[in-house]
Amino acid sequence: MLRKLLPFFAALLLFGRPAAQAQSIYSATDPLAHTFSIVARDPKTGEMAVAVQSHWFSVGTSVSWGEAGVGVVATQSFTNKSFGLRGLALLKSGKSAQQALDELLAADEAREVRQVAILDNQGRVATHTGKKCVDMAGHQQGAQFSVQANMMLNATVWGAMAKAYEANAALPLAERVLAALDAAQAAGGDIRGRQSAALLVVRGTTTEGPWADRLVDLRVDDADRPLVELRRLLKLHRAYDHMNAGDLAVEKNDMPTAIQEYQAAEKMFPQNLEMKYWHAITLANKQQVPAALALLKPIFRQEPNWRVLTERLPKVGLLTVSPAELKQILALK
Repeated sequence: MLRKLLPFFAALLLFGRPAAQAQSIYSATDPLAHTFSIVARDPKTGEMAVAVQSHWFSVGTSVSWGEAGVGVVATQSFTNKSFGLRGLALLKSGKSAQQALDELLAADEAREVRQVAILDNQGRVATHTGKKCVDMAGHQQGAQFSVQANMMLNATVWGAMAKAYEANAALPLAERVLAALDAAQAAGGDIRGRQSAALLVVRGTTTEGPWADRLVDLRVDDADRPLVELRRLLKLHRAYDHMNAGDLAVEKNDMPTAIQEYQAAEKMFPQNLEMKYWHAITLANKQQVPAALALLKPIFRQEPNWRVLTERLPKVGLLTVSPAELKQILALK
């Protein structure tokens, strides 16, 4: 029913135009991502982030866009998804955030129902809140960040976001932008409620491995408390950062660092058996079988399939213990 009404709703918003004319301006396939979001850059690391929550399914697939070494874009309200890729392309061509935004809006007849924020790799921000965005709507810019919101319960939301972001300067960028989203929700948030959220953090400069340039890329597409779930996922992401650091330390034969990193990960998620398991396998491969046995025993008790997996590892070189040591491991009760 909502989709059927979109052309008429668009007509009402777009200066009283007839519905048939409004259809050419607003596409019924575009998402109604009325929401609050933040774009920001960490001046110390150069990292750039865009984070969002909305009462709309899978908001991260519509609102948040970013590219390492280029910038980030949040496009919302009556969302023009093309603003994401086109905005980044304009930044990549050498345009400033404001120049990119001006060019996007100049070509868009529906600019007054759009809300857009662009941040470039120098920390310059440009923001637009159309006159026909649903109240309460507004934005606020600060040093290398912008917060923006529409269809909010009240007009304090974006101010609360800015205040929270500025008050948490000591946090890593990902945690800092989440603090802004939490503040928005606490101030009233989306008048319709909440459903999905997303967080994207990209490097300030590109590397030879583009797959590593997205430092954090997390989405909660449908949840009762999406920000709570997004924080849980970010914590899990940080734990696996420790696991990866431990693996790198093993490659360098730096066992004290490896153990420290593995333990840090396990402390964050003590219920995660896989973290403990690969820690144990690493210890076994480094001739620390007694320590490995101590970790593996409760794992095998809780989930017998890990024992079955252990039998398969020597064949592919992932477990390099002697036959006698393997027998000892598999005999754990």
